[in-house]
Amino acid sequence: MSDEDEQPRVLTASVADFRYFAALLRGINFANRASVSITPDGLTVVVEEARVLLGTAYVFKHVFDEFEYNPEADSSSQDSDQPQYQRQAGEEGEELSTAFEIPLNTLMDCLNIFGTAGSMPGSSSKKKKKGGDGDDDDGGGGMGGGRRDKGKGRADANADNSRLDQWFAPAKGTTGMRMSYAGRGHPLTLLVTEEAGGPTAICEITTWDPEPRLDLQFEHERAAMRIILKSSWLREALSELDSSSEKLTIICNPPPPGNRAVRNAPPCLRLRAVGQFGTTELDYPNDREVIETCECPQTIMFTYKFSHISRAMRALQISYKTSLRIDDQGLLSMQFMMLTQKRRGEGAQTAFVQIECLPLED
Repeated sequence: MSDEDEQPRVLTASVADFRYFAALLRGINFANRASVSITPDGLTVVVEEARVLLGTAYVFKHVFDEFEYNPEADSSSQDSDQPQYQRQAGEEGEELSTAFEIPLNTLMDCLNIFGTAGSMPGSSSKKKKKGGDGDDDDGGGGMGGGRRDKGKGRADANADNSRLDQWFAPAKGTTGMRMSYAGRGHPLTLLVTEEAGGPTAICEITTWDPEPRLDLQFEHERAAMRIILKSSWLREALSELDSSSEKLTIICNPPPPGNRAVRNAPPCLRLRAVGQFGTTELDYPNDREVIETCECPQTIMFTYKFSHISRAMRALQISYKTSLRIDDQGLLSMQFMMLTQKRRGEGAQTAFVQIECLPLED
């Protein structure tokens, strides 16, 4: 610890209330080995599963009270005869990045060492599954495939936003964190402390050299569908489906002209789950109260492994809006937009978690 204190550090970040930071990481905590990339704008944490599923948490620097990135410190920690693989120059400018891998489960356990990085305060979860892989029951009421009463849907959405406001507002008795990284070969060090005068824990997490990962690039010009809707609608729909389902088919139809309600028009969005006990279909009506934006030039239909889609449940629990995009090859991109914690003199800012999934072959 003394040697590390004497040398300059690549990263130093601290925050008085790390619950939001923990929530972003929890949204992609469905695989243990995570790649961390440090840039002047913040952290990017990426996990991968089965070479078809990619989860990315964008932790911007405004999430922290203090964020200092010193890429030059990483050069001194590497041998001169080895390539500086952690320093990458972009096509525009000379923006540098430092990369390493960590066991994400260990990081989450360290953050929760005092039991303060759990679920959101004010949530109405009926139960919590232990040891699950992102299939936590959010406790939402039955959505009925988007056919439930619209007034009830607005009330549920307002209640959901109220819980988010409680979650992201400053709270008393929170737990702070200071995170540092001294460069290649050094651990990621966490100092977690409760209120002033309370207990303090110092954790050192082993880091590894980064390995090549699945590269899924969603190209906007190849987008075949783009839908924006409240996260509560999608979260409750997935909760309604049988967890033993094997496949989930996403069907999108062009919206009526002018996005007007047309009797007997096919739904903009339909989810079809197929399992050993049968088939379940959930329709989202052509209503701006349900679907905020729908862009779909022609009807598309792609099928995915249900267990992969269900990995999005943790991100859905803390997001207020979801963007679904599918390209012409079936690559599904789910972006979950979240409000950051409120700070004095600043309005609420937006951050997001992104999950991308390849379709099943026909």
